[in-house]
Amino acid sequence: MRHLPFFIAALSLTPYGAFAANDVTVELGVKVTMRDGVTLRADIYRPKQEGKYPVLLQRTPYNKFGAGDFAMRAAAAGYVAIIQDVRGRYTSEGEWYPFKWESQDGFDTVEWAAALPYSNGKVGMWGGSYVGATQMLAAIAHPPHLAGICPVVTASNYHSNWTYQGGAFEQWFNESWTSGLAQDTLNRRILSETNATVGAWKLPLSEYPLFNGAVKVDSPESLAPYFIDWLAHPSYDEYWKKWSIEDHWSDIQVPALHTAAWYDIFQGGSIKNYVGLKEHAGNEAARRGQRLLVIIGGHAGGGRHIGDVDFGAPAADFNDGQVTLEWYDFLFKGVQNSFAKKPVRIFVMGANEWRDEDSWPLPRAKAVKYFLHSAKAANGLHGDGALSNEAPVGESADQFVYDPANPVPTTGGPLCCDGTHLPGGPKDQRAVEARDDVLIYSTPALERDTEVTGHILLELWAKSSAVDTDFTAKLVDVWPNGFAQNLTEGIVRGRYRDSQEKPELLNPGQPYKLAVDLWSTSNVFKKGHKIRLEISSSNFPRFDRNMNTGESGQFATRSITATNTVLHDTEHASVLLLPVVE
Repeated sequence: MRHLPFFIAALSLTPYGAFAANDVTVELGVKVTMRDGVTLRADIYRPKQEGKYPVLLQRTPYNKFGAGDFAMRAAAAGYVAIIQDVRGRYTSEGEWYPFKWESQDGFDTVEWAAALPYSNGKVGMWGGSYVGATQMLAAIAHPPHLAGICPVVTASNYHSNWTYQGGAFEQWFNESWTSGLAQDTLNRRILSETNATVGAWKLPLSEYPLFNGAVKVDSPESLAPYFIDWLAHPSYDEYWKKWSIEDHWSDIQVPALHTAAWYDIFQGGSIKNYVGLKEHAGNEAARRGQRLLVIIGGHAGGGRHIGDVDFGAPAADFNDGQVTLEWYDFLFKGVQNSFAKKPVRIFVMGANEWRDEDSWPLPRAKAVKYFLHSAKAANGLHGDGALSNEAPVGESADQFVYDPANPVPTTGGPLCCDGTHLPGGPKDQRAVEARDDVLIYSTPALERDTEVTGHILLELWAKSSAVDTDFTAKLVDVWPNGFAQNLTEGIVRGRYRDSQEKPELLNPGQPYKLAVDLWSTSNVFKKGHKIRLEISSSNFPRFDRNMNTGESGQFATRSITATNTVLHDTEHASVLLLPVVE
């Protein structure tokens, strides 16, 4: 369970109130044949009372039994709930390969579900993370009977906001997620290649098939070939484009409730899907039917206590299962609940309250420039780096040495999928800020509450002594007691500064204007707090270390140090753009 995204465990274990289990019929392991003859298996939960009902479908790689609790409650509420193991996972046949089969199998499963004798022909889908991907990929195939989706914390592009970000490899997520998935792949391999019953009779015991070579696990390709492919395709090429959601928004023709989270690893993609479908969905009804809900933690945690911060009683009010049922009550049953009102609902941190909005981004949010300054040096907490609304004049640059052998450690933030070893969410950043290879720029203590809600961008003038290096950025809320709460962060790999498709190495010593995308947040910096920006060149192990040599990360083992420079003078004004809500 430790490798599964937090919200998946919460969805299956959180009670949603009393329900009449005796009124639900359950069918387990129902065979569903795909167009190529592969059999997938699904569990069906439906009302015992005869009639035709809307269908809620989940297609998951995480074991269909995990969502049974919600399925029981959905059936008691007048839905047919179906949970299917995707191809190559648990009880379903075929070979598992992320994203590859989900459009085809999603289409076939939706149409099979719509034709069931107790279905009224309307099919909706639900779930998060990869289960959100199964929805989005099914939707771009536009099966005729798909009538709505409910993707939670998922991506819009499986290159740039799933496997890579800013050109850097999402090492912690990619390795922890793949490790969790590989366990079932290994289990299936043992059963298929050795016949477990026969294996139990083998003598001597040292001839147990797993250890005597009968099960082929001698290379990464044997358990997770996709991981090797991800490393082999660091640029946005045809490997990724064939299943990019962003490139197929116009093919999606259904309403969608998109749930994002401020500290979630897929926040950028979730919000992009809402904005993109609101503008580009395949018909006017679908464009009008987009909704956005932004919670706090997502994969980083749930409830009122996330990371080191208590977000108050309102945060504990969120219930993902209840929201899913309310969405489909509105969409399929015409119930005039909260989804009949404003299309956007966000949790505003700092104020710690829910707020409904007419649109995203907020039209009243004004882009305010916070320029980077220092008189001597901005290195660490002992430096004099500052943020202000005044443009710099004639200032010297700030420098630090980035050593891949001693990277800045990941401390909280948007992480998945092993919170035991690397917890996510808001964490005190003071230990990170004590390092000389972290530049710190802060405002004075604020004289009034300042709300920042929207997309954050850093326009950074920088140069390096190396042919390739990274620049990281982190937005921090500094409390009067010194607690430094990370809000959101970003990274750009030098060779991908202009294009994710065509990398180009740096010319050492040449200044470049870099755009560092910090995604979005909504936070009230309270009176007496400070707005802070951290800049460095590593965030490990969330992102892989740039070895500074220009070699591919897939094979690089050699590293060199890089002297990296941040400029903030009249000709090279580095600026943090914050969407301030007056």
